[in-house]
Amino acid sequence: MDIVLFNKVKLQIRVRSIHFTIDHKREGHNCSEKIQTMANVQPEERHPRAHQKWNGWGYQDSKFLINSEGLAQFTGARYPISGQVFPKLVDWFVNYCNANLEFKSPAQNIPNEDELPKPTINQKFLYGLQSSGFDHSLHGHERLFRSHGHTSHEIYLLRHGAIPRIPDIVVWPRHHKEVEEIVALANDCGVCVIPFGGGTSVSSALECPSGELRMIVSLDMTKMNKILWVDYENMTMCAEAGIIGEDLERQLHEKGVCVGHEPDSMEFCSLGGWVATRASGMKKNVYGNIEDLLVHVRFVTPQGTMEKSCMVPRMSTGPDIHHVIMGSEGTLGVVTEVTLRIQPLPECITYGSVVFPNFESGVECLREIAKLRCAPASIRLMDNQQFKFGQTLKPQSGSFFQSLMDGIKTVYVTRFKGFDPNTLCVATLLFQGTRESVENQEKLVYAIAKKHGGLSAGAENGRRGYMLTFVIAYLRDLGFDYSFIAESFETCVPWDRVATLCRNTKAAIYKKCKDLGIQYKPLVTCRVTQTYDTGACVYFYFGFNYHGLPDPLALYQEIEDGARDEVLANGGSLSHHHGIGKLRKKWLPATVSTVGVEVMRGIKKSLDPNNTFGSGNLISKL
Repeated sequence: MDIVLFNKVKLQIRVRSIHFTIDHKREGHNCSEKIQTMANVQPEERHPRAHQKWNGWGYQDSKFLINSEGLAQFTGARYPISGQVFPKLVDWFVNYCNANLEFKSPAQNIPNEDELPKPTINQKFLYGLQSSGFDHSLHGHERLFRSHGHTSHEIYLLRHGAIPRIPDIVVWPRHHKEVEEIVALANDCGVCVIPFGGGTSVSSALECPSGELRMIVSLDMTKMNKILWVDYENMTMCAEAGIIGEDLERQLHEKGVCVGHEPDSMEFCSLGGWVATRASGMKKNVYGNIEDLLVHVRFVTPQGTMEKSCMVPRMSTGPDIHHVIMGSEGTLGVVTEVTLRIQPLPECITYGSVVFPNFESGVECLREIAKLRCAPASIRLMDNQQFKFGQTLKPQSGSFFQSLMDGIKTVYVTRFKGFDPNTLCVATLLFQGTRESVENQEKLVYAIAKKHGGLSAGAENGRRGYMLTFVIAYLRDLGFDYSFIAESFETCVPWDRVATLCRNTKAAIYKKCKDLGIQYKPLVTCRVTQTYDTGACVYFYFGFNYHGLPDPLALYQEIEDGARDEVLANGGSLSHHHGIGKLRKKWLPATVSTVGVEVMRGIKKSLDPNNTFGSGNLISKL
């Protein structure tokens, strides 16, 4: 058991006219480690772009680099790993990613204002903004920061000087009524609106359509970032759509409750973005996906605001309009306010991990856990490559005893238990609930794991695996510094096809790289990240050394397209939670049928006949 000291907090809460006391116990330092990553950032500094890189992931002061001693180090002071050195990471980078440290590919500096595309101006719209006092900016850097998400091709272009079409103006609404007025003005003036939340899209959803001749407005929602109310009696809360996930949870934690929705990009993504992309979180086994959490939403379209008349658990009133809003990806309107279910903070949180002799054994274990519906809050199965990568993120330690113990554990697993270091894999676990329920769940999960050849591997591996969720994106920027391009994509697949899909997709990527003449063997790895009764979500990561290749982006796109074709051929979905955007929309007719696409097109014509929300996501034409 990995239970640390608990803080006992007395929370006096007023519920309408009723006073009561909650005796709430929670772990003092890791009730949610993700919530602590910005502990040193003052609230006024949390604007999503104020301290972020313009052409990479995350904060400007946080990055992996190779220091003067040739060792990998993480900079800054925001994260638990900040300032730490990782002695094994460079060797992994060289040996498994085929990186050549002699060939650097440094990013360009941010362009000067006069080097950026001049804005297209719709004078009627601009005058309407000015006369109404709406907060807006034509500054080039403000527009550049909101011109992209975080696909590899977007970041590559920014790093190497190919600045694409960028928004012509940024507008910051401050409340729902202003959004209604701005959208009405845009529709009347014939401009194009692209909603912007946290900027973490990995589907090219924020890219400006290259052929768009109208003035493009980036509708930045981040000034609408308040929790409007918390209802303890009905266990719901309402917040403005621009609030960042980490800020939302931190403020709710102070009130003794949580939403529990934790996407990998929780530090930067917005509440409205969760709804617009049909997001999923790491703890969905306890809290559900966004569609399970959503109670009510206000959605501004060119035809007016669309919303339900009441906030009830369920309605039988024809097709659910929430399912028109969720997954609309900025094509129909913009989310302004969201009401979600909340829960009391968990009393107890513990980490764990299990090592399996091979990936197939791990999959069968997760399948049985799902069948018995005893899955912990988070359970993730890493393949052998990701396991090896995880070991490189052990920081430099002066403790001889710790190094000795790590060596003993490795010898025990490989020599005495007969696990092959080149096939074993690890599942990372996060349990939460009451102390009693966590203890019971741990016993059951570890018993099932033992049936499938699994060995308990301790809490530290579990904690490190959870940490990978915010580290991996920073590592991609290190790759770019040395001509290594990498990306992730995900799918959802029935249980009986999980192992086969993983094996076949990896083989397809290897073959495609060889056929395209890529000199070095690519890095290809996967993990199971979310489980359901009938299947699981699988995440793939792949990358290759592009030094000397004439058009790395074209090669990369051909490889990823081939991988996606293989996923679909093996019974996987087009996406589990990343969405479609522009990146995947050519597969949409085959995914939802041509009739399904026509239904989407019909809804678009009804809500947005002028294509005011003209991002070009999901469907190509009206």
